[in-house]
Amino acid sequence: FEKIDLGLKEAYEELFMNDEERIINRSPRVLDIEISQIDDFENHPFKVKDDEDMEKLMESIATYGVLTPVIIREKGDRYEMVSGHRRKHACERLGMETIPAVVKELTREEAIIAMTDSNIQRENILPSEKAWAYKMKMDAIKHQGKTLGPVGLKWSATKISAENNESETQIKRYIRLTELIPELSQKVDEGKIAFRPAVELSYLTEKEQYELLEVMEREDCTPSLAQSIKFKELSRNGKLDKTILSKILSELKANQIEKIIFKRNELEKYFPETVTVLDIKTKMMSLLEQDRKRKQNRDAR
Repeated sequence: FEKIDLGLKEAYEELFMNDEERIINRSPRVLDIEISQIDDFENHPFKVKDDEDMEKLMESIATYGVLTPVIIREKGDRYEMVSGHRRKHACERLGMETIPAVVKELTREEAIIAMTDSNIQRENILPSEKAWAYKMKMDAIKHQGKTLGPVGLKWSATKISAENNESETQIKRYIRLTELIPELSQKVDEGKIAFRPAVELSYLTEKEQYELLEVMEREDCTPSLAQSIKFKELSRNGKLDKTILSKILSELKANQIEKIIFKRNELEKYFPETVTVLDIKTKMMSLLEQDRKRKQNRDAR
């Protein structure tokens, strides 16, 4: 057997197995791996936080153990985590030395795709996590295309869109968020900057983004979608600077302008029913203008 390729060896051995033995042989083998031998996936975008959910996970593991084995791959003489960073962290906090794991033979690209797919549907995923996950997966798929030859849909956002029930446009918008400086990205995660304005702000240069951040903190405000689009256009034309940022951000947004509303029945004793809303507005503005001029003339005496 030593001279036979490992795959051929396993196939040869299966010739002498019954159906039940073949099923068992092909099932993923769960091993107890020392946690100290498992490294986090390089540059993985998903944050592992010591929050309420982590406490619940630790309580579950302490009571029932790790019900779902983590997925790891061999990397040199150590292992790299593919799926299960939160479970690993929970076990570390509980003082456990080993964790049940399935070791899979995966290329770097295959591991990235598996890592992102196992986390992307998680509840309460942050915009920055989804952004970097989509970017990593997109880059991995493109690299597969270069090494494996033409891969059709794999060359675009279409494949990721189909697998994640989001439009290609939305996938590309998320990937744009990776162009934000960390401080603005954090504000998006915290809900202080809305998603669509953040996408437009990602087109600003790094210098412009830091200037925007400075103005935002000084003025204690955040840009609207319309303002962000304006910033993008000015940046594209090389006309965006701190003074303009401050001036535009100081403008009242549409939802900040207080509206005065009159009900029709409140005005019926002043205007007949046949008068249109535009006529009412015109008449009221005319009366207000006459009143303003009378006050000016009186003050001038």
